[in-house]
Amino acid sequence: MSQVVNLRKASVQPAEDFESRRFKVFTDRHLDQIKQLERLDEKTRFAMKVVSSVLPFRVNEYVIDELIDWDNVPDDPIFQLTFPQRGMLEDHVYERMAEAHRSGADKKTIQALARELRGELNPHPAGQMEMNMPRDDEGEVINGLQHKYRETVLFFPSQGQTCHSYCTFCFRWAQFVGDKDLKMATTDAAQLQGYLRSHKDVSDILFTGGDPMVMKTKHLKAYLEPLCEPEFDHLQTIRIGTKALTFWPYRFVNDSDADELIELFEKLIASGKHLAIMAHQNHWREFETPIARKAIQRLRDIGAEIRSQAPLLAHINDDPDVWATMWRKQVQMGIIPYYMFVERDTGARAYFEVPLARAWEIYREAMKRVSGLGRTARGPSMSAGPGKVEIQGITEIKGEKVFVLRFIQGRNPDWVQRPFFARFDDKAHWLHQLEPAFGEDKFFFEDEFEAMKQGGVIKNAG
Repeated sequence: MSQVVNLRKASVQPAEDFESRRFKVFTDRHLDQIKQLERLDEKTRFAMKVVSSVLPFRVNEYVIDELIDWDNVPDDPIFQLTFPQRGMLEDHVYERMAEAHRSGADKKTIQALARELRGELNPHPAGQMEMNMPRDDEGEVINGLQHKYRETVLFFPSQGQTCHSYCTFCFRWAQFVGDKDLKMATTDAAQLQGYLRSHKDVSDILFTGGDPMVMKTKHLKAYLEPLCEPEFDHLQTIRIGTKALTFWPYRFVNDSDADELIELFEKLIASGKHLAIMAHQNHWREFETPIARKAIQRLRDIGAEIRSQAPLLAHINDDPDVWATMWRKQVQMGIIPYYMFVERDTGARAYFEVPLARAWEIYREAMKRVSGLGRTARGPSMSAGPGKVEIQGITEIKGEKVFVLRFIQGRNPDWVQRPFFARFDDKAHWLHQLEPAFGEDKFFFEDEFEAMKQGGVIKNAG
C-alpha cells in the first residue's frame, strides 16, 4: 500500500519542483567517456566498440544515471536495452569487423565495411521500402510517407530522425546509420497535407521516426497545426510514436519549450482530434522515476491518451512476470496496454528473438496475472509483410498440433479477423518460417499478397 501512496505523491509534483537537466548524449565515439563502463573488462569494452561500428549506438546521461542498475550489469534489462552486446552480431559479421579494428583500419575503411555488413541484416523488413511508399499523381514516390493500411498513414519528419537514446533491438536501426539510401524522411509538410486531402479514407496519421519528440515544438507545429483545419476533419486521430516518456521525460515537463508543446497538444485536442501518444515501454523499470511519472501525468491532465507497446525480447522482458508487472503499473497510471510484438526479423534479431511458441506462452501467462483492464494488449503480433498477424493460441485439430492465427491488420482489409492455421513448429520465430496446416499448399492470402508485391501496390490504400 505504501508503494501506491508514494507513486501518487510523485505524480502530482508541479513541474517547477523538478530541476532542469542538460541533455548530454554519448555515441560510439564516446564509449571511453562513460565512467560506468570502466568497471567492465577490456574484452567486453572491445566488443561494444565492434558492435557499435555496425549497429547504431546512442544513449543519454539520464538513462545511464537513473535507469540502469550498474550493480547488475550486464544482466540489467535497461543496460541490455541500450548498450551493445557481443551476441547482437552473428559470428561471421562480428569477426570481420573485429579484425578491422584489431588491424588498426582507418575510419573510412571501417565505415565501408559497416555498410557492407549492414546489407546482410535485412535493414528494411516487411517490404517497407518496396511496397509501403505511396506515390503522387505523377507516379513519383512520396519519400517520408508509408501507407501500408487503408486507414493509417505513417509520416517520418526529417527533424525527428534520431532518438534521445537508441534501443539495441530497434527495427528502424537503418534510419540512424547515416546511409541516405536506407533512410525514410521528409521536411515537406505541404506534400503530406496534399496526400491527406486526396485520401479521405485516411482517419489516422502516425508521426514516427526515429522519435518525433526530439524535435523542437516550433517544428512540430509546422506539421501538426494545419491538421486542425476543417479540410482535415476526416483525420480523426493523430498518433505520435515516442520513447521520450521514459528515455527523456523532461521533454514534457521542463525542457525550454515543454509548456509550448503541451499547449500544442491542447490545441489539437480542442480541434476535435484524438491525440494518442504511442509510448514504447519495454520494461516497468523505465517509468519508475518521479520525472517519468510527472511527464505521464501532464499528458493525461490535458486529455491525451497514452498507449503502450513493446516487442518481446530475450535478455530484457522474456518473462511473464515482467509483462504482468508492466501492464499492472501502466493501468495504475492510466496508460492503456496496446501491443506485445514479436521482435522483427532485422538487425540484432538473433540475439533478441523468442520462438513463437514461447512468445505465446509468455503472453498467456502474463494475461492470467492481470485484471480485465490490463488485457487490452494484443499479441503476440508479427508486423509482417502481409499485415499484423496475431498468434491466438496453440491447439490440436483432428490430431494435428497447430498455431491459431489471425490478421489484426491486413494489406487487404478483408483479411482482418479471418482465422487461419499453421503447423506447429517450436523453432519458428517468424511468419515466413510457418507452413500451412492440414496439408494445404498455401495460406489463404499468399497469392493475393504475391500479386501486390509484383505490382508494388497497396490494396485499397490509394
